[in-house]
Amino acid sequence: MNSFVKKWTETSLIIRILVFLIIGAILGTVCPSATVVAIFGKVFVGALKGIAPVLVFVLVAAALSKANVGIGSRFRTVIILYMMSTFLAAFVAVVASFIFKVTMVLPGAEGIENTPPSGIGEVLTNLLTNMVTNPVASIANANYIGILFWAVLLGLALRIFAKDETVTVFCDIADAVSTIVRWVIQFAPLGIMGLVFDSVSTSGLAIFKEYGKVLLLLVGCMLAVALIVDPLISFIFLRKNPYPLVFKCLKESGLTAFFTRSSAANIPVNMDLCKRLGLEEDFYTVSIPLGATINMDGAAITITIMTLATAYTMGIQVDLPTALILSVIATLGACGASGVAGGSLLLIPMACSLFGISNDIAMQAVAVGFIIGVVQDSLETALNSAGDVMFAATAEFHDRMKSGEKVEFFEK
Repeated sequence: MNSFVKKWTETSLIIRILVFLIIGAILGTVCPSATVVAIFGKVFVGALKGIAPVLVFVLVAAALSKANVGIGSRFRTVIILYMMSTFLAAFVAVVASFIFKVTMVLPGAEGIENTPPSGIGEVLTNLLTNMVTNPVASIANANYIGILFWAVLLGLALRIFAKDETVTVFCDIADAVSTIVRWVIQFAPLGIMGLVFDSVSTSGLAIFKEYGKVLLLLVGCMLAVALIVDPLISFIFLRKNPYPLVFKCLKESGLTAFFTRSSAANIPVNMDLCKRLGLEEDFYTVSIPLGATINMDGAAITITIMTLATAYTMGIQVDLPTALILSVIATLGACGASGVAGGSLLLIPMACSLFGISNDIAMQAVAVGFIIGVVQDSLETALNSAGDVMFAATAEFHDRMKSGEKVEFFEK
């Protein structure tokens, strides 16, 4: 049994998902009456629904409690760059979703009623009301707006008043919950098999066409941010052609992150690249781990597009002011995204709650995210990780150039 578990965990998650996705599609086509297969999908979604609220709370609070990096103009600049980039990524996703209104096949969605908000006034009322809901009730009822609000307050309070030992304990709890998520995700292939079986047996193979549209929109937005938006931000700060730096980061950091699918796991690679770029060790040893926490362009894109696709599927009309609020929520949520593969998907319900979409439907969207995550999550991580180095370098080069120093990287 131990050897089987070891072999299962050592096999690439991407390969396992692909294999069981195909098995689920075949079973759904050949023997649609074998409904017992769908149980795996229900159990997997149920496990995600159970752990996701706790995950969001402890990750955001822990990230803020230890984010006591505010010394020097360099750190201020890199934090501004990280947050600006993540927000603009979410905004790009909003614009793209307005232009290309994609929908998804969500099994069971037709049986659940959702009352869409009548306008920005109702959205803001719901937002403020949900924010101040009892924190325990928020976690129990998967009220992600309330979870995010209380997590931010707790994180800030811990950063101001807590001793280092207390912060360490809280961060250890966050790591423990992340480990539980990793265990749950190990069963993603079986869960996806059940979900694909359920979808194919109900709607046929046409569902993959719908999933493909969502994936195409995600990939397009991520490429636009990586090759246009992020370089433009770097150019504004450096007033030099940013593409030599952009392509170096994509090649040496993004390529590795594409296969590891973890920003946290790619931190050593990024630190080595920073060293070869000539950055100061005291700076990049802090800015790179910080970037792995709050520089989440890909996560913001995923949360925004999947949320809007879910809203369109449910027949909810989204106006621009509400979409801008979604961009802010996606930015804050992305900053608390788990460092494990697929971590950003678990934040989709938080954004969906803005539109009154039930947790059951939101978790169906999360499941769709795991199905297309073979490509989406790899590209998302590559975008996030390459941006960590690029903006750390941009912040330091900007600081040096302000003081009249020549930047060797651009002089070569």
